[in-house]
Amino acid sequence: MTTEQTADERNLGEQPLAAIMAAAGLKTHDLVKASAVQMTHKMVSRACKGRRLTPNTQAVVLKALQAATGKSYTLSDLFTYT
Repeated sequence: MTTEQTADERNLGEQPLAAIMAAAGLKTHDLVKASAVQMTHKMVSRACKGRRLTPNTQAVVLKALQAATGKSYTLSDLFTYT
């Protein structure tokens, strides 16, 4: 397997999370600030761009989005690959 094939498998395109954040007027920093646990801007950026995340990181992003918006979401609302 080449490096290019491996990269394509990890990069899954823009995720619904990006549209949800845009509709709510949220920026990456808003999620980082709303998170109750340590979270980086890079984690949010990778989540929006469709980089495959670990289940733990997905949960951190989900909880931060819920805290920032006050709405309830599921992982399948945010990511197409869950």
